[in-house]
Amino acid sequence: MNNRKNGLFRNSLFYIVVFLLIMGVIYFFQGNNSHSQSQDIQTSQFIQKLNSNKIKNFSVQPSGGVYKITGTYREAQKVKPSSGFTIGSTNSSTKVTKFSTSVLQNNDTVAEITKAAKSNNVKMNTKPEESSGFWVNILVYVLPLLIFVFFFYMMMGQAGQGGGNGRVMNFGKTKAKPADSKDNKVRFSDVAGEEEEKQELVEVVEFLKDPRKFNALGARIPSGVLLEGPPGTGKTLLAKAVAGEAGVPFYSISGSDFVEMFVGVGASRVRDLFDQAKKNAPSIIFIDEIDAVGRQRGAGMGGGHDEREQTLNQLLVEMDGFTGNEGVIVMAATNRSDVLDPALLRPGRFDRKILVGRPDVKGREAILRVHAKNKPLAGDVDLKEIAKQTPGFVGADLENLLNEAALLAARRNKTAVDAADLDEAEDRVIAGPAKRDRVISKKERNTVAYHEAGHTIVGLVLNEARVVHKVTIVPRGRAGGYAIMLPREDQMLLSKKDAMEQIAGLMGGRTAEELIFDSESSGASNDFEQATQLARAMVTQYGMSDKLGTVQLESPGSQPFAGAAYGQGPAYSQETAATIDSEVRRIINEAHENAREIIEAHREQHKIIAEALLKYETLDEKQILSLFKTGKMPEKDDQSEFPSEKAATFEESKKELERREAERHQELEDQAKSDADSTGDASETIASQTDDDTQQKPDDSDKE
Repeated sequence: MNNRKNGLFRNSLFYIVVFLLIMGVIYFFQGNNSHSQSQDIQTSQFIQKLNSNKIKNFSVQPSGGVYKITGTYREAQKVKPSSGFTIGSTNSSTKVTKFSTSVLQNNDTVAEITKAAKSNNVKMNTKPEESSGFWVNILVYVLPLLIFVFFFYMMMGQAGQGGGNGRVMNFGKTKAKPADSKDNKVRFSDVAGEEEEKQELVEVVEFLKDPRKFNALGARIPSGVLLEGPPGTGKTLLAKAVAGEAGVPFYSISGSDFVEMFVGVGASRVRDLFDQAKKNAPSIIFIDEIDAVGRQRGAGMGGGHDEREQTLNQLLVEMDGFTGNEGVIVMAATNRSDVLDPALLRPGRFDRKILVGRPDVKGREAILRVHAKNKPLAGDVDLKEIAKQTPGFVGADLENLLNEAALLAARRNKTAVDAADLDEAEDRVIAGPAKRDRVISKKERNTVAYHEAGHTIVGLVLNEARVVHKVTIVPRGRAGGYAIMLPREDQMLLSKKDAMEQIAGLMGGRTAEELIFDSESSGASNDFEQATQLARAMVTQYGMSDKLGTVQLESPGSQPFAGAAYGQGPAYSQETAATIDSEVRRIINEAHENAREIIEAHREQHKIIAEALLKYETLDEKQILSLFKTGKMPEKDDQSEFPSEKAATFEESKKELERREAERHQELEDQAKSDADSTGDASETIASQTDDDTQQKPDDSDKE
């Protein structure tokens, strides 16, 4: 605490000295400026100059027991500079046009001045004594000073706004504030597809609410929980759910909020954050994207004492140091746990590491149901089927999928989201919006059709692990066309046979181009990229090469961050690298040859599917299987439910939608009219029956 006070005092003293220097410079230049225009003279000099007719006019004003006289010379007078040191003075003399002096209040002196003024015809003026001279001086001299101090304070406030809400010298304070539980509406019921992860965090919440049953068994709650996993899997959403369920102070901050342009600010903010959390214990601190400050120390080309490492050191001490952090649980989220410092990951700091991975088919269905609560779905929508069609999708992708489908339904003037909207939304999320207006030459269109038909034929023959879901030649994004192959079921393991089939399917497009057109195009570049990555993983990671054996030569996942292994080459020799290249090439060549044999054996079906693609542009699973087995399209109504999809431009699409909307309104009006007519007929029948009844009643009364 004393160090903080001394630092604050030293900083304040520095700013005070700077302020005084600035004010001195301003006063000096103002004094020089005033001396250059006016001169203070003695009473005798004033009377002498008045008698010499050198004065043009003057004013007399009582002031504090004397007469203060100010006036103007007829001609500018030369004045010798003072003997002291003057900054910026280069001339030997200075000219002045005004003067000021003071004389005693006696009758002789006043009579002498009046006589000299009359004889030389000098204008003489009198002024009343100033009653508020002191306050005028205050206003003239002090007010500019106060304005300057105010602007100086504001500038320093802006400099410290990073951490102190605009207050000077408070940029070392943390930005995190306790979250209001009333504003946070997220609960564990809103998090789907992560049941095991939720159970781990429910335990943390229970300990914060009732720690007695844990303490009775001698259990110590984890001091830190690290949520790791790919982007979009719901790590931050889980933290929000913990905040909503816990009912304790919840401090949320991003890793990048610790680091500023000032040295030491990050460490200061970490200290302040934990101080606040300890004062309000039990509490939770959530650090999002902790890899911004938690990267491994000493990695890279820089020194070891940069701002980020100071912040990390302070974080390590606060999480498990001498002082401890009793009652404070630290949660953190990252998708780059491989670059975090080992000291941060050890037990005692982050005791529990929860992998928030990609959801399986059951989890995807649960996530879809959560996000579909506020969306009206048509009867033909099967969320279970959509979950099967979206392997590898994370929670953010599925939410985006349903949102895109809702946008498409609104664009088509529908009242509910149907299966066609969701199917189009899948394509948009995977490959981007369709570019039907793009001009494509006939030759390129044929090439793309036979290319995608090649993928389809190989996928249909080698269908043990994957199923051809859809194939299209409608360009989307950077792709001129694509074929979607979905796994029959979610796979955690990849066998060598499945990997070879996938590579053969990827090589089917280029193989078809070679067989049909006897040429090669650049359209297969993405296929080669995926095939090469898979083949290299088989050789270097999965141990599926007989020459290299069961060894791992490269680590799976993302590449290490820059500088982690600066100056280090691969962990194998050049001979091994050459063997890896030859094995990758062998695997791809075998898959290429396998694809060639399949397409040559099914040339007729390949041609039928390609011609169907040229005619219909998009084929689904049912149509592909029908063409492959019977050579014909399945029977269905050719009229499209959405003719606006066939429109080439937005204007045509808009006109088509308006026409269909007018037809719909006309049908509703006709139906309402027919209902009204039927109601009128029924009312006439009821009225005639009523008349008959009234006619019968008098007869009955006559009888009585």
